[in-house]
Amino acid sequence: MNNTDNQSLKRKIIEEMTVEYSGTLEKNFDLAKQFIRITKDGRVDILVKDKVSGQDRILLYLIGKLYAKEAGLASSDSVGNKELMNELGIPEGSLLPWLMALRKKPGIKQIKEEKQVAHYIPINLVELALKTIENKLKK
Repeated sequence: MNNTDNQSLKRKIIEEMTVEYSGTLEKNFDLAKQFIRITKDGRVDILVKDKVSGQDRILLYLIGKLYAKEAGLASSDSVGNKELMNELGIPEGSLLPWLMALRKKPGIKQIKEEKQVAHYIPINLVELALKTIENKLKK
């Protein structure tokens, strides 16, 4: 591949394949706002926690963390098991199978942070997750 071809490919990738995370969050802001709030210390409050499944509460919490990080209220968009259990009131016996199920679909990702397991939702799944939850609540 010559230099001109490389430049052409580079331009094509930048124009057609790059994604702006804040753009996705901004596009879905009004939808997300129906379900979550973020405190000034970066904690996520799920407004519909009594109306959605445990898996959906986890998804909403992870989405809230993305917004908290984007706003500079949280240092990370990933969440450990302990935080999920404490903030959502989900016992470990329920949390672990739900997390496993959420990872099986094209879904959340698991990473290791300082000997701890943490989870995050890829930005490309935010809109799908929010719209799916919205549709479930309309029924």
